[in-house]
Amino acid sequence: MSTTDGPDFAERLAGVRQRIADAAARSGRTASDVTLVAVSKFHPAGAVREALACGQLDFGENYVQEALAKQESLAGVSPAPHWHFIGHVQTNKAKDVAGRFELVHTVDDIRLAEGLNRRLPEAVPFQKVLLQVNLGHEPQKSGVEDEALPQLAEAVMQLPRIRLLGLMGMPPFFDDGEAARPYFAHLRELRDALETRLGCALPVLSMGMSGDFEQAIEEGATLIRVGTTLFGPRPVKN
Repeated sequence: MSTTDGPDFAERLAGVRQRIADAAARSGRTASDVTLVAVSKFHPAGAVREALACGQLDFGENYVQEALAKQESLAGVSPAPHWHFIGHVQTNKAKDVAGRFELVHTVDDIRLAEGLNRRLPEAVPFQKVLLQVNLGHEPQKSGVEDEALPQLAEAVMQLPRIRLLGLMGMPPFFDDGEAARPYFAHLRELRDALETRLGCALPVLSMGMSGDFEQAIEEGATLIRVGTTLFGPRPVKN
């Protein structure tokens, strides 16, 4: 069942957008500097369709087959959704991801980057990616460790059909968004150091979710990934 019926989603979206604008202002930026990615995993294609009608264009998916089914269901809709892949990608799934998503947030291994580069359809000139950093050094989470980040970035930059745009990270779970702030600041610092090392701009920082996106914006996020605050509780996955 969709959680976007009637004015509810529009009201939630307006509320999130206002919070984005306020947080951006506090950090000397504007709301246009921050892209809201609505995390639509486990929600049906109809919920995405209703969100599109409210003006939300960017959507994040965690699971390849679920995402591809939604893309097929929504093929030809106007405006067209901008799909982001925000879940872990197994190397053998690179063929299903390459060229089907505007941005892949979760590259943490050169083999995956090479797979995306090799499997990209000829009609798609390049695949935009972010490198995922394991901010909390948590063994259950994906992501490259700080010390391995520069080597991975340099290797990815050599792939002709991959465009590295920045970094993505998830702090450990906290009930208080302020506790996540140092992790967001650290990701920004890693990005800044990487720009200096590589000699190129890495404009995208994907960080912040429903419970902490305001702190993430204040620390420099350019993409935030918000699900529950927009769509309500996720349906149970079958």
